[in-house]
Amino acid sequence: MSSYKDILKYYWGYDDFRGIQREIIESIGSGHDTLGLMPTGGGKSITFQVPALAMEGVCIVITPLIALMKDQVHHLRQLGIRAAAIYSGMKHDDILQTLENCILGSTKLLYVSPERLGSKLFHTKLSHMRVSFFTVDEAHCISQWGYDFRPSYLEIANIRDIHPEAPVLALTATATPRVVQDICDKLAPQASNLKPQTSNLKSQTSNLKPQTFQVFRMSFERKNLAYLVRHTPDKHYEMIRCLENVGGSAIVYVRSRLHAREIAEHLTAAGLSATFYHAGLEHAVKDQRQRDWQHDRVRIMVATNAFGMGIDKPDVRVVLHYDCPDSPEAYFQEAGRAGRDGKPAQAILLYNSNDPVKLMKRIDDTFPPRDYIKEVYEHLAYYYQIATGDGYGVCHEFHIEEFCQRFHHFPIRVHAALQILERAGYIDFDEEADNQSRVRFLVSRDDLYRLNQATPEEERVIVTLLRNYGGLFADYGYIDESFVAQQAGFTPELTHEVLKVLSERRLISFIPRRQVPYIRYTQRREDKENVWISRDIYEDRLEQYRERIQSMLNYIQSHDQCRSRMLLEYFGEKTTKDCGQCDVCRENNGQTITPQGQREARQQVLSLLADHHRHHITELSRLPLPTEELNAVLTLLVQDEEIEQEDGFIRLP
Repeated sequence: MSSYKDILKYYWGYDDFRGIQREIIESIGSGHDTLGLMPTGGGKSITFQVPALAMEGVCIVITPLIALMKDQVHHLRQLGIRAAAIYSGMKHDDILQTLENCILGSTKLLYVSPERLGSKLFHTKLSHMRVSFFTVDEAHCISQWGYDFRPSYLEIANIRDIHPEAPVLALTATATPRVVQDICDKLAPQASNLKPQTSNLKSQTSNLKPQTFQVFRMSFERKNLAYLVRHTPDKHYEMIRCLENVGGSAIVYVRSRLHAREIAEHLTAAGLSATFYHAGLEHAVKDQRQRDWQHDRVRIMVATNAFGMGIDKPDVRVVLHYDCPDSPEAYFQEAGRAGRDGKPAQAILLYNSNDPVKLMKRIDDTFPPRDYIKEVYEHLAYYYQIATGDGYGVCHEFHIEEFCQRFHHFPIRVHAALQILERAGYIDFDEEADNQSRVRFLVSRDDLYRLNQATPEEERVIVTLLRNYGGLFADYGYIDESFVAQQAGFTPELTHEVLKVLSERRLISFIPRRQVPYIRYTQRREDKENVWISRDIYEDRLEQYRERIQSMLNYIQSHDQCRSRMLLEYFGEKTTKDCGQCDVCRENNGQTITPQGQREARQQVLSLLADHHRHHITELSRLPLPTEELNAVLTLLVQDEEIEQEDGFIRLP
């Protein structure tokens, strides 16, 4: 290939790069440490995949998203690009083979989870590879000022020592100026005098000395995306109203797994096509629901923040937040999944008078008192029966429900305490330890061939196992259920059920795939009085979290500043133009409720309730009233106690 454009055209079919992709590619291709700040949907993957193909050696891609790395590796291989991944749940032999292939030069892109960077095996094998450059995806995770700080990212500085000649490309979609500075400091300390300059492409690049970062910033402005905050006393009603008024694919974000199920059921009962998604679902179920939504067999995905990262669906018309996110970073990233095709879309945030209290409570839940954290540490030792001075390197499964029941804790606070103990260096808390499915045949090969009572589905799964996996008659072997399903021509759900039936018939022993958190002691157990949690781990991060919560409240409660401008300014981008389409801009442009309109709306609502019967709040959607007028009047009537509202119903007192 003679140029980056040739590679882009050959593999992806595009004639030219967009935004700041070319500038980033040329920078990393010239050997400069490079930081790219690009909004969701800005085409980050192209910025490292293209130069990886143009340069000699293997590109090491560090990303925390296992589902995303699997998806990208699969997609790259379909394009004929030699890509591989290393993540939790892989067999040791498979990891070894993957690393050896990189040493031999038969791999162009190697995706690695940050937790793998600290292993001796990886360090040893990495030292024998020819590395073109390192890519750090979700680079804000390396910053203690970032909203999603992950200690494992700090290991990146150590692997740079193995290949100091290889430049680093750091990429993120959410970074404040403070986080940008910290990313550069952590990855290249010599970049501490970062002074980016604005270019005419709405990007920023620096003219620093060699070996310091060149920073490119693409404008985070989304001209096709309308940011709307809906103040409503009944979120259920308003959610249904919004989703009925805006067609097309949608995501509804909630805070908890239980809430995801409840909201999906509520939407389905209202006649809308919806399902739910969270990290606790079985892999086959998650995959199927994601595919159903991707291919428009289901319109609305109700999900926790476990859904959406790396999902490439361009035609999402609305992202609705039923529960308030706890930071502008999280909100901006999730809202940005709407309208990636450039067509008009909406990011709607529902808000009521209870939300400020809920947001402030998250501060105490996320940063419990120091004494409580020490108490959890001590109870953890009791739970595993680890004596003072013992425990270094000990690793156990962690069942949080059992732990909380035994020691009378609440799961939310225990989870927060464990994260703080991990940052303090006492434990590793791996919430995403992924154990692959395992299978072993319980009958001989001859008996299997004489089997005459198997269904066609059972026969096909058995044949698929025999063709693709060896040694299953001698011992347990790891299998990929999705791959078995693909080879057998079944859905993952049907394949899983067939494997369970074969196990019940004692033809195989089947151990299903599951995700179980693990806790590993990284130092000997201390008495709780000696547990030391530094200021930068506790007080400094607590203050940062408070600031993010307050910034979110400022955004929600503002009535006089353009929503888009508020978000852009939070990320350090100065703009003099209002978006003209958020709820604040609409109100300032005269699209507001007149006294006459308010009186008419009030009269229509009271007329509906004049029979003194209970009415479900969805009945209000039949009234010929604009959403803004109806919401405002409903809020006033409830506040003035002219109507009563309970469990989705309204009535006169």
